[in-house]
Amino acid sequence: MGWIYLLIAGLLECLWAIGLKYSDGFTRFWPSVITAVLIVVSLTLLSFAMRTIPVGTAYAVWSGIGASALALVGVLFMQEPGGLIRMLCIGMIIGGVVGLKLFGEASA
Repeated sequence: MGWIYLLIAGLLECLWAIGLKYSDGFTRFWPSVITAVLIVVSLTLLSFAMRTIPVGTAYAVWSGIGASALALVGVLFMQEPGGLIRMLCIGMIIGGVVGLKLFGEASA
């Protein structure tokens, strides 16, 4: 169950990061409220995941999911650059997350 919490928490991290953009420095009320709620839920799920997943692994996976998902959202929906090198770098983040999942449990 910890990995499910962690996956959802990572995806919510991506959403609250987008919310930060639309909250305009927390000057717009509803985007700010939604962003704050997403932050709290994401961190709560991360803390639940850390009950069964080591803290270093959980945090690295959480931030990796958020970073790679947000980078892809930026390329696909926000007209951010998406060249080959950038895609390779995103792929390395995803590969690192997968590696932490696969090899973190093997050594435990």
